[in-house]
Amino acid sequence: MHDARDAGVGQAGPGPGRPGDPRDPWYDALASGELDGTGAPASVVPPRGPAERRSASAADIYLEVQRSEDFQEVRGRYRRFAFPAVALFFTWYVAYVVTATAAPGLMARPVAGAVNVAMLAGLGQFLTTFLLTWAYARHARLRRDRAALDLRWSVFEQTREQGAER
Repeated sequence: MHDARDAGVGQAGPGPGRPGDPRDPWYDALASGELDGTGAPASVVPPRGPAERRSASAADIYLEVQRSEDFQEVRGRYRRFAFPAVALFFTWYVAYVVTATAAPGLMARPVAGAVNVAMLAGLGQFLTTFLLTWAYARHARLRRDRAALDLRWSVFEQTREQGAER
């Protein structure tokens, strides 16, 4: 159910989380294409201030992790699963569509009562979707999650150490 408080309707002025709140980080941001005070369109990328310059070292941490052997191993494990799985599923889907188009007699062949080959193949599409989802979740849990958590923890530790140095 829609609540008027969520939409900011009928509220008495600016406050936290309300439209027009100066503490909102987007309060005074110009949208792309709006004119700034000089009559020129606002830039899509705002100029970098001191806070953004400090985060460049955080970006260095992420780039360092991205170049690491552990990260490349996690990405490799993902690719070795995802690319063949997508190719196999896409091939199965295209085969279903092409067969339904090119061989309607085969797809209309009854299997049991009113159930025909097309119905079984269509249900097979749903079944393989669920099987692929299960296989992906299992693969992620067994082969990638621990390594990804270790990488995330190392990034957290590095950013925490960086913050302590400042």
